[in-house]
Amino acid sequence: MEHATQTPVPPPAGDRRERAPARGQGGVRRALTRRNRPGQWAAWAFLTPLVVYLLAFYAYPLYRNVELSLRDYTVRSFVRGDAPFTGLANYLKVIRDATFGPALWHTVVFTVVSLVFQFTIGLALAVFFTRRFRLSATLRALFLVPWLLPLIVSSSTWSWMLNSDSGVVNAVLGAVGLVPVHWLTSPDWALWSVTIANIWIGIPFNLVVLHSGLQAIPAQVHEAAEIDGATGWTRFRRVTFPLLRPVSAITLLLGLVYTLKVFDIIWIMTKGGPSGASTTLATWSYRLGFGNLLPAFGPGAAVGNLLIVIALVFGLVYIRVQRRQGTT
Repeated sequence: MEHATQTPVPPPAGDRRERAPARGQGGVRRALTRRNRPGQWAAWAFLTPLVVYLLAFYAYPLYRNVELSLRDYTVRSFVRGDAPFTGLANYLKVIRDATFGPALWHTVVFTVVSLVFQFTIGLALAVFFTRRFRLSATLRALFLVPWLLPLIVSSSTWSWMLNSDSGVVNAVLGAVGLVPVHWLTSPDWALWSVTIANIWIGIPFNLVVLHSGLQAIPAQVHEAAEIDGATGWTRFRRVTFPLLRPVSAITLLLGLVYTLKVFDIIWIMTKGGPSGASTTLATWSYRLGFGNLLPAFGPGAAVGNLLIVIALVFGLVYIRVQRRQGTT
């Protein structure tokens, strides 16, 4: 009877204190999970179209291009899908080709000269437009016209302007007593002609990005430098340009990636000629894959992949430099 009426001994107070928070934390986690589920589903709903777009229009074409470069494709095997695997043979064939050296050199010259002049002129215009004056917004908008026009329109316009017989440039040269130049048909001038056109097209992009970077620099910094006695050029060299360095780096990187793959301007104006004088890796890749009666899909894809690798190397260098500057 004594054992039947005995009440159970409650657990120590310390045990209750230890277990109660555990149950409470689990309940809070479950409640937070249920509460965050609608937000997670909404995030995935917004993310899914982007992932599908990247897979369909970037990942798959890149995979397909790599696969093309590793096989010996002809028109028949391209349709039937039974091209034999050749490994790196297409890359070796491209590198040993006599066109590779000149095309690589033309690509380097075209890219470097375009970037230098686009950045320099764009930076000068950006600094000029930081001064507020009447019609500054209108003039800045007019400078965006080359960037807004379709490339086929810009290229056709430059082809007409640089025409040897009826171009406006040669007409001006003749009017001032200078000898007309065969801009698009001379091996000495063809590459420079397409470079000039590309510089004109790329200046607005540099202007817009660099002008935004200049606007982000606090005015107090310039005022402090002016109080310390820094003149205009010294203030720009010692204060403005160092603060503009991150914006300048991303501008040059984007310009590099864009310029490496420029194809339409060169193809419309010179088609890579005359005698390959303006052939770059981009135009050579197109000519190999689509410009011949017997297309060489494998070598053409190999040249395109080399361009991707070059752009990727410079992108990795940029990321490394930015990280090193961030840690110092």
